[in-house]
Amino acid sequence: MSQPLHSLVAGERLIFGGNRVTTVPAELADQFRAGDRLVVVHETGDLLHIRQADHATAAAAVGAAAAAFAELTTVSDEQISAFYQRFAALLNDDAVFASIAAANEADVHSATQRGRATGRLTLSAAMRADMIAGLQVWAGIDTRRSQQMGEVQHAQWAVQQWRDPLGVVAFVFEGRPNVFADATGVLRTGNTVVFRIGSDALGTARAIMAAAVQPALAAAGLPAGAVQLVDSAAHGAGWALFADQRVSLAVARGSGTAVAQLGAVARQHGVPVSLHGTGGAWLVAADTADTERFALAVRHSLDRKVCNTLNVCCIVRSRAHDLVPAFHAAVHAAAAARAVAPIIHELTIDHPCLGHEWEWDTVPEVALLIVDDVAQAVQQCNRFSPHFVASLISGDATEHESFYRAVDAPFVGDGFTRWVDGQFALVQPELGLSNWQAGRLFGRGGVLSGDSVFTVRLRAAITDPTLHR
Repeated sequence: MSQPLHSLVAGERLIFGGNRVTTVPAELADQFRAGDRLVVVHETGDLLHIRQADHATAAAAVGAAAAAFAELTTVSDEQISAFYQRFAALLNDDAVFASIAAANEADVHSATQRGRATGRLTLSAAMRADMIAGLQVWAGIDTRRSQQMGEVQHAQWAVQQWRDPLGVVAFVFEGRPNVFADATGVLRTGNTVVFRIGSDALGTARAIMAAAVQPALAAAGLPAGAVQLVDSAAHGAGWALFADQRVSLAVARGSGTAVAQLGAVARQHGVPVSLHGTGGAWLVAADTADTERFALAVRHSLDRKVCNTLNVCCIVRSRAHDLVPAFHAAVHAAAAARAVAPIIHELTIDHPCLGHEWEWDTVPEVALLIVDDVAQAVQQCNRFSPHFVASLISGDATEHESFYRAVDAPFVGDGFTRWVDGQFALVQPELGLSNWQAGRLFGRGGVLSGDSVFTVRLRAAITDPTLHR
């Protein structure tokens, strides 16, 4: 019979993964208190300590969002549109935005003092404009709630397929304030949302909630719980959020071990998860590549560091004499725009660093690989890349078709790599992008947007009451 866990003992052995054992470290045993929770990650054996207060904070946010989900069934589509319109208007109001800007400035200052990167944290004029534009897109999109998708007609009855809301969507994301605007898109499909943001941007998040989100919800007559912020900087609050089985979909934005760990927590608690995962795009220049087109693709793929930024560039050996200098010039041009010198790693075939995502904030960093042909570039991409973005510069249409079929990536292009973005490409603000690092996605594309969060229900319409089996 199970009993509540009140304490941990240093050196205590814990079974995980069915056939492995880990031990409780002394520090964890000393910190653990009655009411706290321990999650043993089955994939890695990591011991995650969730303090009682952080669990309560996350649970309260999910509870409010779950209650609001039921209330949204009585809300009109016009009210949801009004929320987006009001949210956008408040962000566009300089007097309102002043408090958000001040909070963001404080967050950026604090992060800088702690030696943290601030490129994605800074709520710039361009990011503000993008947030407003994204909200206006959601305001103008037709309803995605309760849409009939199909019908099977029988002699005495019919079965209808309906696309309906999914439930509570949980987000854990790095310090990028624009995610607030993107992820509220789930309301368009009748879902509710719970955010947990990194400590660097928590002040900005609080200000956006207080100055824009909550007033917009109230003005539109939507339940206050429809958009919730887990107001905690502790990692444990994120683990608690993803372990809550009332969550219908967990979305982790970012990359690296933290995102993988969050995904593992969600999966072992039976919560469906969409992981952003490792980023980094690959660009391949073929024998028939146009030099100017290639140079522009490199330059425009390095304007800033996000998941779809150029990470590895492959140039066929027959064109190395002119395309390598063009590559260097384009990378230096991207760096010059930031008044810095770039870092270029010239790697060899099968070099393990081909699988490394170059993380940079100010100084562009990219790898160069010389290959025998496009087929070898594809082989290296399929082996080392995160199976995310692949682009080919070639003047041969047949080669483009072969590249598309052979490369194992959800996003394939013929120019710069930064086109991979829900709002830019599909005019739908994205909730997150997914790679194929853990295999191809089942039943959906790599762009997760607000209108792709739904479930399918079946509804019977029986015309003959004598129908039976």
